[in-house]
Amino acid sequence: MPSQTDPSITIDLPLTREDQDLIKTQITRGLQASPKTLPSKLFYDEQGSTLFEQICELPEYYQTRTEHQLLTNCAAEIVALSGAEELVELGSGAATKTRVLLDAMAKVDQLRYFVPFDVDEAIVRRVSEELVREYPGLHIHGVVGDFLVHLEHIPEGGKRLVVILGGTIGNLPAPAAQEFLSSVNFEMASGDYFLLGVQLITERSRLEAAYNDKQGITAKFNKNIIRVLGHHFGSQADLDSFDHIARYNNDEHRIEMWLRSREDQILDIQDLGLQVHLKQGEEIRTEISTKYDRPLAEALLAASGFALVKWYSDPDSLIGLALAKKP
Repeated sequence: MPSQTDPSITIDLPLTREDQDLIKTQITRGLQASPKTLPSKLFYDEQGSTLFEQICELPEYYQTRTEHQLLTNCAAEIVALSGAEELVELGSGAATKTRVLLDAMAKVDQLRYFVPFDVDEAIVRRVSEELVREYPGLHIHGVVGDFLVHLEHIPEGGKRLVVILGGTIGNLPAPAAQEFLSSVNFEMASGDYFLLGVQLITERSRLEAAYNDKQGITAKFNKNIIRVLGHHFGSQADLDSFDHIARYNNDEHRIEMWLRSREDQILDIQDLGLQVHLKQGEEIRTEISTKYDRPLAEALLAASGFALVKWYSDPDSLIGLALAKKP
């Protein structure tokens, strides 16, 4: 269902009752599994998106500023190689780093369309309104939805550069990441370009510090998922009855975020008719953030039908950007 607030802005809202039922099913199955899990998409209501923006500014969270600098260094070449006039960003969020690419496209008069795709309607609308003011003549077609489900709602356009930044691909386990990127490839036209940002494997201490900041913002972000359960699904849980846990799983080369119950308690989710018994010390996994190296990233792209064009990395090998093409 499209919603239009400005002649230069179109917002699609493809979420349906079936999608809401799917989220409920994912919550129920996750909390009945062992170990218990919650879908990380629940983080990103308006409050969660704001908290994540704050995380990106933290001194411990090196990922955002490192990727931003890397993009700044190579954006002109990426735009030149792709020749794209339309930028599509999956998981666009506040589109802070996206502006680096938009600037590079505008500088050579290639900027025509931008498609921000995010689960948070408020942030899609806010970003769309900001960008049409910042880039005169830019047309925006936002999509509010889960890009794991609603990829077919990406509007058809001219020559496109599709981007996934911020290590978003790391939130998926390897088989799901390949399945998802194969679906992205399917929605693209031959000759379209794809830019994938990955967070690279580095020392455990640096990784764990990035998810355990001294200000406790990441802890608030993690616990926000409990608040969302209460607001949208009738849960009565107390945020203070959980501790934030983030640790590196070396075997899977990924950070895992958990909520650890501080006491024996029952998580009563009324709208789902679900009661979850938690023992003191029991954990619910809320997110994974898989880290890659160049061979792993290249293998993922190749298995998903992409041809690598150029690999970029920062001097400390913390962030990788892979520019690829659909043959």
